[in-house]
Amino acid sequence: MDLEAAVFHPKTRFQLAEERGWDWREVLDFSEPVNPLGPAPGVREAIRGALERVDCYPDAWGSSLTAKLARRWQVAPAQILLGNGATELIHFTARMWRKEAAALAAPVPLEFHRAHPAALIVKWNEPHRWPDSGLVFFAQPNDPIGQTIGPEQLHDWLAGTKNPVIVDESYIEFTEAPSLIPMIGARPNLFVLRSLSKFYALAGLRIGALVGDEANIASLREKREPWQVNVLAETAAHRSLDDLDHAARTKALVAEEREWLWRRLRRIPVITPVRSEANYMLIYLTSGVQGLVRYLESHKVLVRDCTGWPGVEGEAIRIAVRTRPENERFVRLMERYF
Repeated sequence: MDLEAAVFHPKTRFQLAEERGWDWREVLDFSEPVNPLGPAPGVREAIRGALERVDCYPDAWGSSLTAKLARRWQVAPAQILLGNGATELIHFTARMWRKEAAALAAPVPLEFHRAHPAALIVKWNEPHRWPDSGLVFFAQPNDPIGQTIGPEQLHDWLAGTKNPVIVDESYIEFTEAPSLIPMIGARPNLFVLRSLSKFYALAGLRIGALVGDEANIASLREKREPWQVNVLAETAAHRSLDDLDHAARTKALVAEEREWLWRRLRRIPVITPVRSEANYMLIYLTSGVQGLVRYLESHKVLVRDCTGWPGVEGEAIRIAVRTRPENERFVRLMERYF
């Protein structure tokens, strides 16, 4: 698989719907692991209320949202740098550190490969073999496998090294794994990447954050363009973060449906679903992934082809964990196909 082509979906639900003459709402998107419950109730209403301010510049650095995130993550506001999504921050930091040697603990989100095309590739679950010099990037939980590295193993490696590290925690809220943000005080060269696209279902608004040591974040901010977060995105983020009930319902639903999906899919003998801790699951096939993808598309279902994704061995797809009716529809199609 061509890596550049693999970074983005072969088709989005909008492209598939236009191609087939369907309403895009009829297309079930299992390719993007976003909160299956959608944004918190009240988010759309809050966005409509913020439309009155679209002719006004927002705060240049998103100070209000930064302060709220700082309280949530128990850090100082000066330790947070907002971005136009986690992807934008991946490429921004790559530009800032373009002279540094880099290593990717693969598999990682494909944008890291685009941002660091010459990076050394190491295995995601072998921290003891990661370099102790140069930049190191890894995801917790791993993407697209959905598993985490034990906190003790990570803490031991971080405590024994001093090189700059970025950990992508874009899906951490869906898991029971602890964030590495509390380690920043003892490990100033540690940066934690967070996203509001996944758990809070704000992917279309693009909001991400980089958390680090105050001095390091200040140095990055000096080279940063202002106004990375727009008025509508910031308003939606505030409303999302305030709704703790929606967050609790999301975690409970994903935990239940993830287990249900894995148990049902493992009954199909020619595929191997990998047990996940996140809101997505990797499924290995013996062969024929492209035929399966085409079949699912013909039935208005999108999945992510992970064949050729660095660190993924063999043919595989990644699916999102969604609601029970959606998951049942997907499983029925898989059973029928195989």
